[in-house]
Amino acid sequence: MSILIDNCDVIDGMGNPPRRGSYVLVEGNRIAAVGDGEPAPEVSADAVRIDGSGKTVMPGMIDAHCHMTYGESMAQEEQDIHTSVEGRTLRAAWNVQKVLTAGFTGISQPGGSYFIGVAVRNGIDAGFVKGPRMTAAGRYITTSNGLTDWYPDEAGVIEGGIGKRCNTLDEMIAEVRRQVKNGVDFIKLADSPYGEYQSFRDEELRQIADLTHQLKRRCTIHARGDAETKAAAKAGFDWIMHGNVMQQDTVELLASTRTPLVPTLVLLDNWMEYGGMIGSPQPIIDGCRKMLERTHDSLHMAHDAGVEFIVGTDTGFAITPYGEWHGKELELLMKYAGLNELEAIQAATYNAGLTLNLEGEVGGVAPEMLADLLVVDGDPSQDIRILQDKKRIETIILDGEVVEVDPALPSWTNEPALTYSTRMLTQELVQSGNGAAAKGTAAFDPIGE
Repeated sequence: MSILIDNCDVIDGMGNPPRRGSYVLVEGNRIAAVGDGEPAPEVSADAVRIDGSGKTVMPGMIDAHCHMTYGESMAQEEQDIHTSVEGRTLRAAWNVQKVLTAGFTGISQPGGSYFIGVAVRNGIDAGFVKGPRMTAAGRYITTSNGLTDWYPDEAGVIEGGIGKRCNTLDEMIAEVRRQVKNGVDFIKLADSPYGEYQSFRDEELRQIADLTHQLKRRCTIHARGDAETKAAAKAGFDWIMHGNVMQQDTVELLASTRTPLVPTLVLLDNWMEYGGMIGSPQPIIDGCRKMLERTHDSLHMAHDAGVEFIVGTDTGFAITPYGEWHGKELELLMKYAGLNELEAIQAATYNAGLTLNLEGEVGGVAPEMLADLLVVDGDPSQDIRILQDKKRIETIILDGEVVEVDPALPSWTNEPALTYSTRMLTQELVQSGNGAAAKGTAAFDPIGE
């Protein structure tokens, strides 16, 4: 099939200024030509023609931190316990369609339940599931001191949990081997929840990275604090999630080793701004606000040092449902890291090709690149918020074909933990008359898997 988009502006996703009055020609699943002011070539009568007047053609965007097995959960137990593996699989296969509606033609799932992500990825590749290009990790490898080991020791490691506790190097190595055997694209580690300490030893990180690369896979890590971010970069991790609190020497290490950073700001910002609307506990809201205050300084420092950024959103929670907030991450990278519009677009397109194992092949508008494209009403290089409005993403092209997806796809019913109350019912509370308006007192749960 041939597709000709004529009379359009082009943002190539590689940081170059927009081309005005151009065309883009697609042949098969690759871009054949990109104009630069000259007339468009003749195409066959059966070619798809799109009038790009007043429109911008840009690469399809990529979300490098999208948890398809979370199912828009409202509670941690919902992710780990209350939804069956069969139910989670069906939800994930349904929800990948919703991501497409936001103009994201690629996703990378950095961890989730069982090997559901691998199965959904295979379904997409085979054409049985409609969804973006996808790569997937397995369960997070963590320690007793890291993110995802939520439950008391007497409960053991819950098989349906999103994390796999490994407290010795031998256990970690065995889990890497098992996950690679089961088809993951990369390995995900989870260090301390809020960056309060480094939970993996340097030697553990180095050996995990070495084995993962030996097995022809990549590795990433949840690392909010300075120590674990620095240690992961030294160990050779391929990209790092979060990096909320970093010192200058760590930032310089990321820049010198060309280790990309995926900050994932949407989850924190949504909790801070809108958590009260959906009943989130106040400690979570306050904690996100404090984390973002520190993140602002770290990410501006990283941008000034030349660290490469990649867009990721931590989509999958009720506060970050599929298809809703992906485009907001670009605006937040401008706010919290100091990127300009073209840099933010590059973080969502060309830079993110790494996380799909397609660097240099996807995320750009140039001859021979894979034809994952958007036709957008307006110019995102002048107003990045255009990319948050699904109505202005007029055409989605994935692998050389125009994709039709219902932008109003509904969400599945939630299956949260069985909560009886959020406060203790004392006589004093009843007599005060303040019970109905009182805020919950839930503990500050881990944020941003």
